[in-house]
Amino acid sequence: MRFWIVTAATLAATGPACAQDISIKPLIEGRTRYEHVDQDGIAAASDAVTIRLRGGVEATRGAWSILGEAQGNLAVVDKYYDGLHGVADRPVIGDPENAAIYRAQIRYRSQPFTVTAGRQRIALDDERFVGAAGFRNNGQTYDAVRTEIVPRKGVKLDVVYAWNVRTIWGTDGRGFRQRGVSGDNVLANLSTTTPLGTLTGFAYLVDQDEAVVQGYRLSNQNYGARLAGARPLAPGVKLNYQFSYARQSDYHRNPNRYQADYWLADGALDIGNWTLNAGYEVLGAGNGNALTSFQTPLGSVFKFQGWADKFTTNPPNGLHDLYVGGSHSWKKIGKIDLFSLQALYHRFESDRLNQHYGDVINLLATVKVKKTAISARYARYEADRFATDTTKMWLQVDWTY
Repeated sequence: MRFWIVTAATLAATGPACAQDISIKPLIEGRTRYEHVDQDGIAAASDAVTIRLRGGVEATRGAWSILGEAQGNLAVVDKYYDGLHGVADRPVIGDPENAAIYRAQIRYRSQPFTVTAGRQRIALDDERFVGAAGFRNNGQTYDAVRTEIVPRKGVKLDVVYAWNVRTIWGTDGRGFRQRGVSGDNVLANLSTTTPLGTLTGFAYLVDQDEAVVQGYRLSNQNYGARLAGARPLAPGVKLNYQFSYARQSDYHRNPNRYQADYWLADGALDIGNWTLNAGYEVLGAGNGNALTSFQTPLGSVFKFQGWADKFTTNPPNGLHDLYVGGSHSWKKIGKIDLFSLQALYHRFESDRLNQHYGDVINLLATVKVKKTAISARYARYEADRFATDTTKMWLQVDWTY
């Protein structure tokens, strides 16, 4: 309700301004994907062929813009458990059929002040704490007011108040997989450019104020800092790096009382068309009880801890992720604009009790031709002390107008 009140009030206030010269930009994108999941302990594999379409329009006049966009996800082949419908006799593929408003927002943009109100897509920093879950077909959006202030070059204050988080489970979401999770979320960061890179301090107050969503135990407060930068080392050679630290504790109605730490050190070396990267990420444990370890319920989890998605919820004993990988790309091969290959290996261990959870290998091949991207992915999780062996494969075509 607050979403519609804020949007309607802002539209009413700006109506006269929007009655003059207006530029119209269509928003159209499509995705077709085949996903296969074979998981030990579940007799049948999952196979899904889905088609996701998004369409809308953005109208702009001067500093003002209004954007409306709808999305639909259709399962052409539905031999999978989508997390909501049917019997859980196959592995979960989190792309339930859905038709909904994806974005509906109004924005005022000037220098140095931007305000966006309504249902919107938000991705902060590397999306570890706040993201759009872009890999899943239904995505994740926020009913929110976002204010961005750039008082001078190289300094930015970004503050979001979100009263509802629209999840990847779509309009049929229910139980602990709600279609939307209400709460008074305050997401703020202040960044500045330094000689070493962009330094960001952040405070993310996450309020998962729904009893069915883990009994409020995903509500947390996070305070930390992040440094991301790059350094040329020689002609054609560049070092990219990022370091993060955060401290998390319980927030609002969370019945748990805990504290946990987060650490990240990541580096990537670009040598011509090659990239070699390695990193170490720690999501600390609290007292060893469920949901007292470091949790990121608003993050884009597919980007982290391997594509097998075995750690969407951090285990009670925390998680250490050591990863190494590399990629190579070729540009302008005939009609192909870009062709790239990537491989990444993760080793997972606990933060307490010295447990080896398992290992995962990620493989990715991507071809881009103009506005079309074709990709093939593979992920294999070999379990030791956590979860079960799992194999996933994807074939995907994305197109954007």
